[in-house]
Amino acid sequence: MATFTLQSVPDLTGTTAIVTGANTGLGRVTARALAAQGARVLLAVRSTDKGQRAAATMTGDVEVRRLDLADLTSVRSFAAGVQEPVDLLVNNAGLMVPPLGHTADGFELQFGTNHLGHFALTNLLLPRLRGRVVTVSSHAHRAGRIDLEDPHWEHRPYRPFGAYGQSKLANLLFAGELQRRLAAAGSEVLSMSAHPGLATTDLLRTTDLRWFSVFTERVALRMFAQDDVGGALPTLHAAVGDLPGNSYIGPRGRLRAQRDSGPVGRSRRASDVETARRLWSLSEELTGVAFPFPARAAGATAH
Repeated sequence: MATFTLQSVPDLTGTTAIVTGANTGLGRVTARALAAQGARVLLAVRSTDKGQRAAATMTGDVEVRRLDLADLTSVRSFAAGVQEPVDLLVNNAGLMVPPLGHTADGFELQFGTNHLGHFALTNLLLPRLRGRVVTVSSHAHRAGRIDLEDPHWEHRPYRPFGAYGQSKLANLLFAGELQRRLAAAGSEVLSMSAHPGLATTDLLRTTDLRWFSVFTERVALRMFAQDDVGGALPTLHAAVGDLPGNSYIGPRGRLRAQRDSGPVGRSRRASDVETARRLWSLSEELTGVAFPFPARAAGATAH
């Protein structure tokens, strides 16, 4: 497989893309690359001021719109404002290891933002989607465990990295279940996922875990990390590459942290269909948002 680079992104004239968290880091690089190739890109950001500053660094057709994934009212408002067909949704935004906090709807902050916010956004936009959904996970999903009885850490000691791992595992379970549901509905939309490896973005630099910050600054960032462009390549590869649905794309280089993206493995827990189904049901219950398409009857023809 040829090495995927920014030059691998094809002409996207006439398409529309939405990138969450597009004001900084990997999201900004992803949005910039898509816009440079002709896509109309909606920068879905919590801070429109930061979004406007990011947009000023891009060429092409970009528009800033407010989206706070930690507030389902904001998610619904954003989705209602998208009236045009959407070719690509990149679920990129995320939080990493903050202190214990909660969303506007009372969800644990990382699970609520990284998973539930994107779950609601995707299902609300599906009737207008005609291309792909790319959900950005993390290699940290391997350390994650889904506690369906206590997803918000109300009955167990809060562990920031454990909560992050749970949210990133939820991203992968969501992406897989979404592909199964799309296929059952006869939809041609593809659900993909990606992880950036170890990239020097604001997400790492703002971590509140002192031991993790020291490790990344003194060892990992200096020896193995790549810049935000390298970190965004797996997302772009998943967005435009010739790949089957439910592909998981990540770096395949040194320690799986650096450039040369392609299909990579996921943990056994991330491939658990029954857990994915139960997580989906819980997510519908918590968000009040359901998959919008009925399953196609056996033998029916997709149109």
